[in-house]
Amino acid sequence: MADKKIRVLVAKPGLDGHDRGAKVVARALRDAGMEVIYTGLRQSPEQIVEAAIQEDVDVIGLSILSGAHTHLFPRVIELLKEKDAEDIIVIGGGVIPSEDIPEMKKLGIAKVFTPGTDTREIVDFIKSKINTKISA
Repeated sequence: MADKKIRVLVAKPGLDGHDRGAKVVARALRDAGMEVIYTGLRQSPEQIVEAAIQEDVDVIGLSILSGAHTHLFPRVIELLKEKDAEDIIVIGGGVIPSEDIPEMKKLGIAKVFTPGTDTREIVDFIKSKINTKISA
């Protein structure tokens, strides 16, 4: 497992039509040596989870700007549980009010990154979560 690349699915759930931030993060993860699968715009939670399982990813990165995170993020977590794929780490990013972040974490989102987060912080977080998972 030590030489296996970390696989990350970057997804834009819902009706969001803006993906510049997701593409910046995807590129940063790729530049850090991770394998990145980008699903594109307007993905349903069902499509995201199905792609994550098919691609055998370690992490799902959800990017949202529309404000629908309180509906879409929990649905992704719920579907992962239904598919017995709870070992996939889920992170979120985008325009998410700070008061919503504790609830997102309670639901199972490992970390929420807000606008202006240094991409190195995202890379470091993913690497530390995967290393913790491997050593567990």
